[in-house]
Amino acid sequence: MEDNHTFLYFAYGSNLLKERLQLKNPSATVHCVARLKDYKLVFGNHKGLASDRWHGGVATIEHSPGDEVWGVVWRMNVSDLESLDSQENVTLGAYSPVELLVKTKGQDLNCRTYIMNSCVYASPSPQYLKISRTMKVHLLLFWVVS
Repeated sequence: MEDNHTFLYFAYGSNLLKERLQLKNPSATVHCVARLKDYKLVFGNHKGLASDRWHGGVATIEHSPGDEVWGVVWRMNVSDLESLDSQENVTLGAYSPVELLVKTKGQDLNCRTYIMNSCVYASPSPQYLKISRTMKVHLLLFWVVS
């Protein structure tokens, strides 16, 4: 957590899209691009149940020494925390919030992120995969020019 009013959130999946995240979390502003070391991005479904929204596997991360996951760090008001947890289906047990250290060009940041529980690997839908690939290109370009 950042202070009493805001926190940092590391997004690596569909919440890389500003329009999607800000729809239910209006306080979200881009803080920076960062990478999470010793994790990898995987796709799957909670307990093997396909997402009604995405019709395929969705992103999660898992520990993997030597790998890294690129993402966006968002600064958000604590007032949006309940909405973010709801979006990640925390109360349904699909994802669990965790605090992890991410690396930026200038510093390490402690951020909230989410890891899927009981993940059964599954291919992402073409729509989800397209979003993920497009955002990765933007992340890398942002990292290089900043």
